Amino acid sequence: MLTIGSRGSKLALWQAEHVQSMLLAKGVETKIEIIKTLGDRVQDVPISTLGTKGVFTKEIEDALLSGAIDLAVHSLKDMMTTLPEGLVLASTPEREDPHDALAGRELNQLASGAVVGTSSTRRAAQLRVLRPDLEIREIRGNVDTRLRKLDEGQFDAVVLAAAGLRRLGLGDRIVQLFNAAEMTPAPGQGALAIETRESGPGYDAARLLNDEEVYTAITAERGVLEALGGGCQVPIGAYAEVFASTIHMRAMIARDGQIFRQSGDGHVAHAREFGLAMGVRLR
Repeated sequence: MLTIGSRGSKLALWQAEHVQSMLLAKGVETKIEIIKTLGDRVQDVPISTLGTKGVFTKEIEDALLSGAIDLAVHSLKDMMTTLPEGLVLASTPEREDPHDALAGRELNQLASGAVVGTSSTRRAAQLRVLRPDLEIREIRGNVDTRLRKLDEGQFDAVVLAAAGLRRLGLGDRIVQLFNAAEMTPAPGQGALAIETRESGPGYDAARLLNDEEVYTAITAERGVLEALGGGCQVPIGAYAEVFASTIHMRAMIARDGQIFRQSGDGHVAHAREFGLAMGVRLR
């Protein structure tokens, strides 16, 4: 039996159990081990101030490297661009809705000075361009905690990943979906990542679940991130769609209160190179 490593939040466990059920359908039995990460332990400061890369992945990757677990399931957008030596992104299953969503009230219904919560510098930067009259305030915690703070009146709206809300059966809380032109998603948003050692039973099992179209799209998106030297807290967005042999991608970076954007088409055979080139143009 293989062991899947996961964070302990409701969403993280949903993701791990989803992968577990898909593997069982392929005849692979697994168990789940919960691992607490730095991002889980420290909840009272903005993520961007922790000063550590991989705040939601490092301890899980350590468990992979030690052999304590065989597979790790992450939200792909939490993963660093460069993985520890000996580990690989083995598989990306089918992708959920990659867009950002508002819960609470729609953007055009919010009064000037209304308080909008997000823990993402990328979302905050794009919100300030769309509505510079709003107060953007840091919000931490899992999806349930953020929605509770919204319902208690601490915020007028909160921005969350549509994928997380839908996976938890909370899609009815979405009042507005942002399109990729107005709020470009984080690289890999909506996608699950199965990380493993470079070879072995965990890698072989993960490969059974890979969606090649999703893998191609996120390879291009992570190419942008790689070119810009960004981690999960740098205000960078990239969203790629695959149409036959063509990748269409939008990308952005925020700096000094401005948003810089690029879009273009590339070939699926050169997804990483296409992403790198777009990142260089942004830089």
